[in-house]
Amino acid sequence: MKKLIAECIGTCVLVVCGCGTAMLVGCNAAQGGGYILTALAFGLTIVAMAYSIGNISGCHINPAVSLGVLMTGGMKIGEFVQYVIAQCIGALVGSGILAAIFGLGGVEDKTGGFGTNGLGGVGGSFVAGLLVEIVLTFIFVIAILGVTSKKANHGSFGGLVIGLTLVLVHILGIGLTGTSVNPARSLGPAIVAAICNGTTDAIACVWVFIVGPLVGAALAAVTYKALEAGK
Repeated sequence: MKKLIAECIGTCVLVVCGCGTAMLVGCNAAQGGGYILTALAFGLTIVAMAYSIGNISGCHINPAVSLGVLMTGGMKIGEFVQYVIAQCIGALVGSGILAAIFGLGGVEDKTGGFGTNGLGGVGGSFVAGLLVEIVLTFIFVIAILGVTSKKANHGSFGGLVIGLTLVLVHILGIGLTGTSVNPARSLGPAIVAAICNGTTDAIACVWVFIVGPLVGAALAAVTYKALEAGK
């Protein structure tokens, strides 16, 4: 139970800090500042959570990461399902907190939808959006698997490496899909945006940000296992 609570808290913090920053500063790639701040917010949140709850749950706070760990033998299917449920609950709670903060404070949401992901940067193409999410999640998850491997020798720097990798994929992906690489992070804001704003666009394409990251994570797990077996 402690692991599930940790995953719920970690995902909640990720949504509050990452999506909250996007809502506050905007993510216009042409302006740049908000774009970089949002990428840093997501990455630094991972760093903070890795060093606070990592020793409790492993700090997955992402169903795609949990899938990668499952496929490489790091957890069992029952635990995986519980982790995903806890992560999705955390994302919903985090989005609810943002709704309260921005609603009660009368603060403008510069994303217009609680930091939801979308396909505007890829011309509305579902195929392009899937490809972006598959590639970015592959990069993110294979880095995590490498850093957390028993054969790795990164000392106490693992959390920093993972956080910086998330910054990296956000720098490329924000202007394309908003960067999900995390189904829970996409689902929570999409649901709350639909409830609070009546914004259904995110719900209509949220499957892209569930399927894409899961496929990318699965490919990363298969690739990493093959590479590790060849050592």
